Amino acid sequence: MQSFRTEIENPIVEKDIIDLENKISLYYEGKIDEQRFRSLRLARGVYGQRQFGVQMIRIKLPYGKLTSEQLHRIANVSDEYSRGRLHITTRQDIQIHHVSLDRTPELWAELEKDNITLREACGNAVRNVTASETAGIDRNEPFDVSPYAHAVFEFFLRNPICQELGRKFKISFSGTDEDTALSFMHDLGFIAKIENDVVGFKIMIGGGLGSQARLADTLFEFVDAAKIIPVTEAVLRVFDRFGERTKRARARLKFLVKEIGFDAFVHLVEEEQKAISNSTYKIDVSKFENEINLPVFETPEVLLKDENQFNLWKNSNVIPQKQQGFVAIGIKVHLGDFYTDKARLLADLVKKYTGNDIRLTLRQNILIRHVKEELLPFFYVELNKLGFAEIGYNSTLDITSCPGTDTCNLGIASSTGITTELERVLKTEFSQYANNKDITIKISGCMNSCGQHSMAHIGFQGMTIKSGKLVAPALQVLLGGGILGNGEGRISDKVIKIPSKRGPEALRTILNDYQSKALVEESFLNYYDRQGEMYFYNLLKSLSNSTNLVQSDFIDWGAEEQFEMAVGVGECAGVVIDLIATLLLDSEEKLENASESLKLNQYSDSIYYSYTSIVNTAKALLISEGKNTNSQAVIISDFEEYFGSRIELESSFSDFIYQIQKNEPTKEFAQKYLADAHRFYKKATEYRLNALTNES
Repeated sequence: MQSFRTEIENPIVEKDIIDLENKISLYYEGKIDEQRFRSLRLARGVYGQRQFGVQMIRIKLPYGKLTSEQLHRIANVSDEYSRGRLHITTRQDIQIHHVSLDRTPELWAELEKDNITLREACGNAVRNVTASETAGIDRNEPFDVSPYAHAVFEFFLRNPICQELGRKFKISFSGTDEDTALSFMHDLGFIAKIENDVVGFKIMIGGGLGSQARLADTLFEFVDAAKIIPVTEAVLRVFDRFGERTKRARARLKFLVKEIGFDAFVHLVEEEQKAISNSTYKIDVSKFENEINLPVFETPEVLLKDENQFNLWKNSNVIPQKQQGFVAIGIKVHLGDFYTDKARLLADLVKKYTGNDIRLTLRQNILIRHVKEELLPFFYVELNKLGFAEIGYNSTLDITSCPGTDTCNLGIASSTGITTELERVLKTEFSQYANNKDITIKISGCMNSCGQHSMAHIGFQGMTIKSGKLVAPALQVLLGGGILGNGEGRISDKVIKIPSKRGPEALRTILNDYQSKALVEESFLNYYDRQGEMYFYNLLKSLSNSTNLVQSDFIDWGAEEQFEMAVGVGECAGVVIDLIATLLLDSEEKLENASESLKLNQYSDSIYYSYTSIVNTAKALLISEGKNTNSQAVIISDFEEYFGSRIELESSFSDFIYQIQKNEPTKEFAQKYLADAHRFYKKATEYRLNALTNES
């Protein structure tokens, strides 16, 4: 188990993995409580699974980019530590399920040999930075957003300002105004723009899905690319300080923007400008500008047994690149699940015949880029052998789905089971939709919208429905969502709830009605708007009757036994309320981090570690007296009210801690602020000790 320590070249990564190993030991010894340990492992990509005693491991792959070598590494790890299945998420990650907690440090160390991280793939941090999978090859893009997405990923990985946010934080980069990376539903969404020959972005803020979906606001119509990291840092600082921390359901950035108002939020962002680490941050794009590096090969000769099927595949799954003579090939991955034996063969194919650039997509698919056009017959034959040549990539037949009750604690009804059935219906009864890119179908097993059902043209959400004293699996049918482009989108309407076994009939009814009643060339969204929500409610009303259910209605899709609702405790960045002692230990650890950062001349990092140490220490004392700690801003104001006269400082507590806003991140200020944080910690712990002594 210890061998990985000598095999990892990056000392920061090595320290991270050793820390996870140590924390696991402390947890087993009972020295770290369950809630705190959950927070620690989530920040390292280790997520509790529905099945007892095993973990889901989420691998963080910025903008879904993979090389052949990395795919081989992930496949090897899955075989060694799991069951050989890989799952692509709607955030371009890969998940491996059924992993023993004991083996997670070793697994992580294996992945790092090919520069693959788990860090902050889960938890209250900046999650995987997503981007259009066609970035760099799109004929309509003003420039490649990949280097900008990569720079944001690198800058905020392990960054102290976003290690313990009140909730997860999601960032996306869209390469064109088509907004294929869905900026309108992100905490921060960037859309590529060029104005007056300046490369930059339109920035969207405060979007999100879930039970209370919200469309993002436009933060800036255009910002120079050198400003995107400073803007992101300022937004994160505001979210960290003012975001909700106790009520998990209200802890996303969208609620903060809504509650204090957009103008007030922008004012807070502006106030952070002096404190941020860089007023501008120039991003090096040179390493992304190399010509496509193809291996030397002879074009294999192949015999196409079915020319017609090849042409159907070519029209459906192949995308011409802006690079002359090259195409990208889309692989439709059912449920986002594929297996390591096929993954290795695909990786070999990519390594031998392409530019070695795989992108995982937001719709849980695979895109192979930089394929010579003359190789298409060969690739069709080879992909067909792997079961990877099914037509319908990114079409209506390509349903997005979360894992639901298969593995997720929060799953209410099976999303994968109904997805399998609906895809069967589409292929057998609506094959004409194999090339339809305008109607999307998305399914989630609960309200949290991991399958993005609340922004789909046609969406289904797992629920329950009562029939007498019995409970059956059900689906909420949602209609009318979608991407409008340039940062604008639509949230789906919740039309009606039906028993889950009637989902296929609901889909048939909707599509048949659209085909028979839509005007010539009328889009689905225009058709929906013309008919209106109540029209569709009435259209589907007969399917909602729960008084006439039969025995099979009480058995969920893909199941054999009668349905039983069993929802566990969700871990998706859950907010934890820490014990006082744990908080004070955290404060000590952050002071050590501040000292280490100062030695490395990382002044901004050092200052933020000092700040979070002060906040944590103040929070511990407030909790000891049963006071409110639902945001850092509340902690600061309440500490001043309740402890201002008890713990003597040179100024008011708010002036003392908010030095971070009023000073540039210089060496001198970092040293002073760290010394202040040490003194405050000493005074606070002495006060706490005296209080405990008096209580006894």
